[in-house]
Amino acid sequence: MNERLRAVCDLMVPVVREMAGRHEYDGRVQDLSPDGVRRGLDAMARAQRAAGPLESAHDDRHLTVFEEALRVQYGDLELHRRDPYPHLSNLELACYDREYASGRERAKARRKHLARWPEAVDAAVASLDRVSAPVADALLGAVRGLSAGLDAEDSPDTAAALAAHGRLVAHIERAAEHGDPDPRLGGSALAALMGSQEGLSVDLSALAVEADRERARLTELLVDSCRAYDRHRPVDELLPELMADHPDADGVIPEAARLTDEVIAFTRAHKLAPYVDGDCLVGPAPPSRRWAMAMMSWAAPAEADAASWYHVTPPEPDWPAEEREEWLTVFSRTSLPSITVHEVAPGHFAHSRSLRRAATPVRRVLHSLSFAEGWAHYVEEVCLEEGFRARDPRFAIGVALEALVRVTRLTCSIGLHTGALSIEDATRLFMRDAHLARAGASAEARRGTFDAAYGRYTWGKLEIMRLRERAKRKASFTLPEFHAALLALGSPPLGLMSAALDDADA
Repeated sequence: MNERLRAVCDLMVPVVREMAGRHEYDGRVQDLSPDGVRRGLDAMARAQRAAGPLESAHDDRHLTVFEEALRVQYGDLELHRRDPYPHLSNLELACYDREYASGRERAKARRKHLARWPEAVDAAVASLDRVSAPVADALLGAVRGLSAGLDAEDSPDTAAALAAHGRLVAHIERAAEHGDPDPRLGGSALAALMGSQEGLSVDLSALAVEADRERARLTELLVDSCRAYDRHRPVDELLPELMADHPDADGVIPEAARLTDEVIAFTRAHKLAPYVDGDCLVGPAPPSRRWAMAMMSWAAPAEADAASWYHVTPPEPDWPAEEREEWLTVFSRTSLPSITVHEVAPGHFAHSRSLRRAATPVRRVLHSLSFAEGWAHYVEEVCLEEGFRARDPRFAIGVALEALVRVTRLTCSIGLHTGALSIEDATRLFMRDAHLARAGASAEARRGTFDAAYGRYTWGKLEIMRLRERAKRKASFTLPEFHAALLALGSPPLGLMSAALDDADA
């Protein structure tokens, strides 16, 4: 890799290992200690000066956005001191579960990684001196869950890793009890974080107004779609019945597999993504990721081609009946189709097939989360526009409900970090506007304390929709060609997407 690209990858080891498939990082942990972060930032600055600009002006801008984002994240905002999540990702072992290499090779890398846990935990404890109580409380379950499936009797390295893990748990428990009760980043910090990641200048007030407009549009879609399904019943009466119509625990994976075949066939027939090849298998997530009800684990761009996994996780048999039922509502016949469009096709799985064909290392390795999630969210509505399940209003209801959760995240991220909303205020918004039960609404609100930019789904979708409106001004516009040009950029920062129109504008 180019020296500049390597220096950036060295500052985002867990992401490039799993999402880009750069397995030279297998068995390694990133040094997230205060001194380690400073050294990483210094190395990135030296590489930027020494290597100079890339041959491709677009790729140079793409790389520069990531350099600036890391400088803001770790230099200006010092998020490694207040956010445990990068440290949790640094310890994550589930990246070795997917079959990108032989089982023996992956097991060796996993053991090597586990042996580095003590130093990674020491770095985490040294750095995490600004963790607020709400952030610690929100992530405590995830911290504890890192050790799922580990047994101290297996080896001395495992015993040492578990002892280190105990130190991290205790550190986060103390922060949950004694940390600052205020989780706010502040408006200027949030705008800097979001803008630096996407190569854009962010006006939070304007973005909040845009979120309000989008919520009103989506609420109208929900009301109209519910009326088309049953014109005699109000939305709040109809939705619980629709959510209760789901497969049982044993039927979740077979139903998701049938839907996977359906959305792939629809995407191919309508040419909504340039590549929908390869295998997409369906099954439960590995034990350490069972908290994720649905997620995509794709064959990464730098790997030899292999199956991707659409992980759909049923509730555990020993859960209380009420918890099992609440979990299963996510897989209702109203919500699971739009979730599958998002995760599989034309969403993340189809996107991953384009990433494998991206023309340059920068495009294959550096993925904007706002683009990736924005794309997968955008295509939910594209499928609605193109007639997926046109005779069943439940698909439109599911699209509207998923979108209302995402747009409420955008509103709450801004409100939580500017001080306009408390966690309880945000919880009530998720209940009122996104129609979530209190438990789910509370979890969404608490996520906003540590995942400050989790409004990325709606933000990315809206930016893609804006770009599509510009593309439509060309007489030669076709949706397949627009999507192909956009995905040829890889997963670009939102501020660089307009390069997809360059050929049309020439």
